[in-house]
Order: sequence, then C-alpha cells, then structure tokens
Amino acid sequence: MTGDTGQDTKGQPGIARAALFGLCPRCGGRTLFAGVAQFAPRCRACGLDLAQFNVGDGPAAFLTLIIGALITGLALWLELAWHPPFWLHIVLWVPLTAGAVVWGLRAGKSALLAAEYQRRAGEGQLKE
Repeated sequence: MTGDTGQDTKGQPGIARAALFGLCPRCGGRTLFAGVAQFAPRCRACGLDLAQFNVGDGPAAFLTLIIGALITGLALWLELAWHPPFWLHIVLWVPLTAGAVVWGLRAGKSALLAAEYQRRAGEGQLKE
C-alpha cells in the first residue's frame, strides 16, 4: 500500500496509535521511548534514527496551558461544590496533574514524531 508520500506504509501505525502507545513510526514496535518522556536514540527493532526528528517544545507548551486550565477549573469546581480540606486538594490534584503531564508529553511527542515521519518533514531549504 503506497500513500500520497510515495513511501510504503504497510505495517506502519497511524498517528493516533503511535501517540497512544509510543510506537515506532516505521515498524510499529514499542521502542520509541528510553525514559519517561525521552526518545530513544534509535528504534531497537528496525534501527530508525529517532535523533533526526525535531519535535521541539510544542507539546510541552500546549500541555501546560490545557492541563493547567482543566485542573484549575476542576479544583475550583470541587472547592465551590463541597469545600474539602486543603490537604485533599493536594492529595488529589498533584498526582493527577503529574500523571496527565507525563502521559500527555508522551502522546504529544509521539504524535508529532509520527507525523514528521509520515510526511517526510525536514528542515526548510532555500532554493538558489
């Protein structure tokens, strides 16, 4: 099966699957990450050089805004609805925020890397 980019896409995961499970965009192996949210230097299954992709800080900036707004809204709603003690806010919102940020970073970075791979994105070059 050949896509619009002219490369063979058989066996390659879609962007959503790659994002949710941290899959290599070439072979579909769960080899994308070496740490919590750090890419491995290359895929352990197919050898794809993951260092060539530049996803930047885009996912982190959007996650800060989106997760921060959601958690703040939920915390305000809980406070106004039930007036729980302060320690309950800490026990509830700190782990929820940390988990959402870590999962969101993994998903966001995986999605951008998969999109770069599928669209053969690269640095811009000026024609002379």
